[in-house]
Amino acid sequence: MDEIFVNLGGVRLVVAGEHAATKSILDRIRSKERLAFSVAFCNAYTISLADENNQYKKLLNQFDLVFVDGKPLAWLMKIKNKDSGQARGPSVFESVLLEGQSLGLRHFLLGSTNENLSLLEKAILAKYPGCKVVGKFSPSFGALDPHELSVQDALILESRPDIVWVGLGTPKQDFESMRIVSNLDVNAIGVGAAFDFLAGTKKEAPRFIQKSGLEWLFRLMTEPRRLWKRYLLGNIRFLIAVFRNL
Repeated sequence: MDEIFVNLGGVRLVVAGEHAATKSILDRIRSKERLAFSVAFCNAYTISLADENNQYKKLLNQFDLVFVDGKPLAWLMKIKNKDSGQARGPSVFESVLLEGQSLGLRHFLLGSTNENLSLLEKAILAKYPGCKVVGKFSPSFGALDPHELSVQDALILESRPDIVWVGLGTPKQDFESMRIVSNLDVNAIGVGAAFDFLAGTKKEAPRFIQKSGLEWLFRLMTEPRRLWKRYLLGNIRFLIAVFRNL
């Protein structure tokens, strides 16, 4: 677990590709110390939000691991570090599911809708038949009320998962991941759109587009009404934040 960290846009990021990110996560689970850990995936939008919100930036810098999810971010990291790496949340999600089969890892799915979670669970078990999905919960849209949080937390604790995968969207999933780690002492990883991609409810960019650094444009074209502010205004804010902190 000898990770290399680089500060970009005021956020401490891990220099790691998908294989190294998967190894870091699994090594922490194997660790005899059994300390709960938090993981986030950071892209240009994440940096832009952190630049606007000091509380969010502070939160991200409390995470054990924040991986670079986005080719443009990986390119910019080369300016500050001779090595670079991109660890896409959806890819690491599936990689941990795959390699976790032999370890008997127990997975809890938090986020999305009940219908999508059912599709996701079926997709996981079809693609990775050795996986153990021990629980799932679809919270209400918006802030959780205390009763719903108590129900959610009870389900997580009863399920005894090795990992709670949190798919609530940025930045909500990062605040919730940290709350789960701090309050329940359970490992939590925020993976954004990974649930939708594996469940088949949203289209994932082809591999060549991911490598080109234009995955953000592909997603913008598939969901323009929902994502135009995130990518067009957020990308400008991202560049300002990065060059201010170089």
